[in-house]
Amino acid sequence: MNRMDSGGEAKLRYGTPDFEVIRPGAYVRCAVTGEAIPLDLLKYWSVERQEPYVDAAASFKRATEAQGGGR
Repeated sequence: MNRMDSGGEAKLRYGTPDFEVIRPGAYVRCAVTGEAIPLDLLKYWSVERQEPYVDAAASFKRATEAQGGGR
């Protein structure tokens, strides 16, 4: 069975150093790319913005935009 088939999109509360599952699911969507991220592969998120990222590049892009550098 594919990991994406077993639960749909989860809702999380992002903390430091972990996240809390609010609504169970198999994945979350990257706030920058929209790509589905399986929960067991989720490594990047923002506690301040409460959003997940697929990789370090997406996290950096959002941080840069938030500081006004993404215009």
